[in-house]
Amino acid sequence: MQGRSITRSRQFLTNSPRLQRLARWALLSVCAPVMRLLGYGNRKRKNVLYVGQAYYNSWYLSRALRKLGWTADLLNWDLNPGSQIYYHGEDFRIAYESSADVGNFFRFFLLSLRQYDVFHFANKGGLQFGEPMRAAVKAVLGEEGFEIHFLKALGKKIVYSNNGCLDGVSQTAFSRWGPDSVCSICRWQHEPSVCSDERNLAWGAFRNSVADFQCFMGINRADYNDDPRVHAVPEFYCLNSDIWHPNIEVPEKYLLPALPEATVRLYHAVGHRAERTRNDGVNIKSSHVYLPLIEKMRSEGVGLDLVQPEGIPNKEVRFLQVQADIFLDMLTFGWFGANAREAMMLGKPVICFLRPEWLQSVREEIPGYVEELPIVSATPETIETVLRDLIANKEKRLEIGRRGREFAIKWHSDEAGAKRFNRIYRELMGRE
Repeated sequence: MQGRSITRSRQFLTNSPRLQRLARWALLSVCAPVMRLLGYGNRKRKNVLYVGQAYYNSWYLSRALRKLGWTADLLNWDLNPGSQIYYHGEDFRIAYESSADVGNFFRFFLLSLRQYDVFHFANKGGLQFGEPMRAAVKAVLGEEGFEIHFLKALGKKIVYSNNGCLDGVSQTAFSRWGPDSVCSICRWQHEPSVCSDERNLAWGAFRNSVADFQCFMGINRADYNDDPRVHAVPEFYCLNSDIWHPNIEVPEKYLLPALPEATVRLYHAVGHRAERTRNDGVNIKSSHVYLPLIEKMRSEGVGLDLVQPEGIPNKEVRFLQVQADIFLDMLTFGWFGANAREAMMLGKPVICFLRPEWLQSVREEIPGYVEELPIVSATPETIETVLRDLIANKEKRLEIGRRGREFAIKWHSDEAGAKRFNRIYRELMGRE
């Protein structure tokens, strides 16, 4: 009987925009202040919840913060089984088998209000506690993302990590960066359900309305990314230097065949290759540039082996990565991502286009990062010269790899991340 009564009340609220507005006002203006008096507000404790995965970054960052006295936990709310190969661990996963289980998300949300003072989210669309709860809040209260506004009303600190080109920047603005427009080779250029000015800017507006601090790399400072709360924080995008170690032991099932003398092994990875590649073979990872070039060089007698892994759990793909000599990354996008950071931590040289404007943007905030960055920059026009040079110079490759390892430990290790965020979170809460 009670369950039917709650259901009828929910349906009544859902069908009345006026009552939805009143309910939102009451929650923010009456309920939240009362809850703060009852101990649900920000008590400036060293407690942080990572809400949602960000590859493995949040997992390793949270483990390292624990060593500095933080309560640092991670909620994996991703219900997609196909995404789990990119994650390395979790503290919580909410049980969900059908829509009847949506209450599990609300219970976890309420418990987290008592436990944590900092909530760290990541990825476009990721300011939420899970799709079932997000959809239910929107349906009942008439406003998507209201639960995040409620966090702010309680005085909680909200941190957000940007992780993509469509995160707060319109396609129009992003496409203007040259010398070659990355949007022109993107599988999603003409898919407004994925990327469009309207969607990207709407997300940016919401994101900026709630986040107290935003972490960012690949500094496309346009639209909503041109904001004083957006900071270059390479330390968030961290990994563990022991797991990605140049001397890791490779399991037998991942051992690659020994190469003939003078043969160089190239590594070129495209996550979700089929989804991100156009019918003509073009993708933002520049496979359409690399593959013909490799075939051309092979036809000239250059000894090249190519590794292109697919569908391997991220924690295991490192066993293939460590056997490569050169990593081939994006030649148009303008920055690098997880694959390049992993390569550097393994002591491998990386080729990737570094956009001068973005380098300058990072230099203004953290000059040391740009000065020490050992990635070898190339474009579709210069890649052949750059690649031939690295193939012919083993000592150069080893030296770049050595500097890459040092760079990754300094800027992208979980230890460096914990030190940086120990300061960031404490400053946000006004702790000394």
